[in-house]
Amino acid sequence: MRATAIAWVRAAVPAMALALASAGCTAAPPTAAGRQSAGASPRVVSINPCVDAVLMQVADPRQIAGISHYSQDPRATSIPIALARRFTATSGTAEEVVALDPDLVIAGAHVEPSTIAALRRLDIALVQIGVPATVAESDAQIRTIAAAIGRPERGEALVRRIDAAVRAARTGGPAVPALIWQGGGLVPGTGTLADELLRSTGFANQSARYGLKQWDVLPLEPLVARPPRLLLSVGARGQDDRMLGHPVLDGLRDRIAVRPYPDRLLNCGGPTIIDAVGHLARVRRSL
Repeated sequence: MRATAIAWVRAAVPAMALALASAGCTAAPPTAAGRQSAGASPRVVSINPCVDAVLMQVADPRQIAGISHYSQDPRATSIPIALARRFTATSGTAEEVVALDPDLVIAGAHVEPSTIAALRRLDIALVQIGVPATVAESDAQIRTIAAAIGRPERGEALVRRIDAAVRAARTGGPAVPALIWQGGGLVPGTGTLADELLRSTGFANQSARYGLKQWDVLPLEPLVARPPRLLLSVGARGQDDRMLGHPVLDGLRDRIAVRPYPDRLLNCGGPTIIDAVGHLARVRRSL
């Protein structure tokens, strides 16, 4: 179960980020129309765990007809698991989504053609959200989601909370050389949301120092040869990944600081940014 969820994240995040590096949202209907009764709040199905996290903040619970099944996996969710389990979860197939009879479906950048065809036949609006590369793009996506479900004022309130958290997490002094390093060696580089959050909280992302692209893999050997001042290690050490559990990382602790960086803080924008900058600010203060 964990391997499946983490594999989805590791495959989807860099692939979508590379494909959508300059786009916050794909073209899509801005509101749920056609099937929705005048004055009624649209019923929405989300098939993306990052969208789920936004809906929990901006939608009325009765509007949420379904969420992504990843949000009900304690090892992959971006929302409290007890909250996620209050809602019906789907894997995003056309049959599951249509059975929930939504007015609106909000998804990530990639949706099965059969699901798109089914939604079009039934006049169900589809909004697709890409992978944000900046806080500003994430804010724009929140506004898109909130407007689509008829709750723009809640979207603005969430944006204000996120922007306030980013400002509060800023720190003075020299930037600390740091690297976010996932199991398997995957590193978020320049042009990613993680890179902006690092810079906002007093760190200097070292990915370019290793010649890495926007999302790239850094093997263990160059990491050990030229370690950063801080290594933010993503994943459960020793459980799923031989690199995170490698004994050489223990040897590095005399030369660098190694701190955990929870998976869920890396995979989404939206309200996850609040937790991410809070975590990074605490790490920065601890050095």
